[in-house]
Amino acid sequence: MRQAAGDIAAIAIGERLPGIAVDFSHGDVDAFTPTPGSFRAFSEGVAAGGRQAYTEYRGSADLRGLVADRLAEFTGAPVSADKDLIITPGTQGALFLAMACAVSAGDKVAIVQPDYFANRKLVQFFDGEIVPVHLDYLGAGRQAGLNFEQLEAAFAAGAKVFVFSNPNNPTGAVYSEEEIRAIATLAAHHGVTVIVDQLYSRLAYPDAQYTHLRALAGEFEGLITIMGPSKTESLSGYRIGVAFGSSAIVGRMEKLQAIVSLRAAGYSQSVLRTWLREPKDWIDERIALHQAIRDELLSIFRQGSGFATRTPQAGSYLFPCVPKLAVSTADFVRLLRHQADVIVTPGSEFGPNVVESIRLNFSQNHRAAADAARRIVELSKRYQA
Repeated sequence: MRQAAGDIAAIAIGERLPGIAVDFSHGDVDAFTPTPGSFRAFSEGVAAGGRQAYTEYRGSADLRGLVADRLAEFTGAPVSADKDLIITPGTQGALFLAMACAVSAGDKVAIVQPDYFANRKLVQFFDGEIVPVHLDYLGAGRQAGLNFEQLEAAFAAGAKVFVFSNPNNPTGAVYSEEEIRAIATLAAHHGVTVIVDQLYSRLAYPDAQYTHLRALAGEFEGLITIMGPSKTESLSGYRIGVAFGSSAIVGRMEKLQAIVSLRAAGYSQSVLRTWLREPKDWIDERIALHQAIRDELLSIFRQGSGFATRTPQAGSYLFPCVPKLAVSTADFVRLLRHQADVIVTPGSEFGPNVVESIRLNFSQNHRAAADAARRIVELSKRYQA
């Protein structure tokens, strides 16, 4: 059954597709429980009293020592607990602090499109000038698909900062070693500050080859890496993140954090004792469970539905391009909510050139996610042009 655009209001009130409501705008922490021992670590932090509540502004020295060693092991480059690392109120807090310390009014900032929506909003908030760099994520094969001609042109035109996520949010694309090496070389040559969000770098699927920018940056001093245990580890409620890299930038971030929030919540910092030290079978199982959901959703969208989508190499995001409809993608997103009990994030949040896409966070109950994906496809058939 096909419906004309003029029928939207009536159908939104009328016909509904049966099924469990699913909110793909964020992950379901009830479907994937927090890491083993995390609450016990938090409770021990509470029991420690004021000693844990009022840590140094950049975070507990003891915890920074533990985390620095683990991050050095994970990323393949040394991290100084005293100079290079700050614990923040979530990775969003880390991103805000880093951008605030790197971007001034009028500064040009290279932004990947599509990429995490807060990157663009923060540049606008600090009155910077966005210089877009296109990511050809659908036709890139094993590459993430970054347009290096645009990136080099942005640096040559005076962009002072480059911010991007790896794996890419919203597409799940992972930058190849060749691409990461090229970013490091160009940024060092032009003296550009690079802020890389690696929040989903632990949730990499077996066929992905992940390369940490820090491991290839050498003596490059303008790099900040952001990570945290909120997504893969389902610890988002504790609001804990870390930023590490340039000691000069981290020092400025500490001064700003001392004004904005004083520190990351002291009790919550304690959960970092469990981070990057989970049982190996636990992280392997979490990856396998997400991969199973990913693969079923890909199969649903690719079975003659007209949805084009890249296979995510890491993370829990799917970013299908909606087939041509008789309604706008924005209207389709609203219809999904009203008629199918499915919430998705419109692609326009991630860049002006991807308005025909939608983002799904598939870190959900497997059965519910697959059923919701089928409803998305079924509803699209009602509105095909």
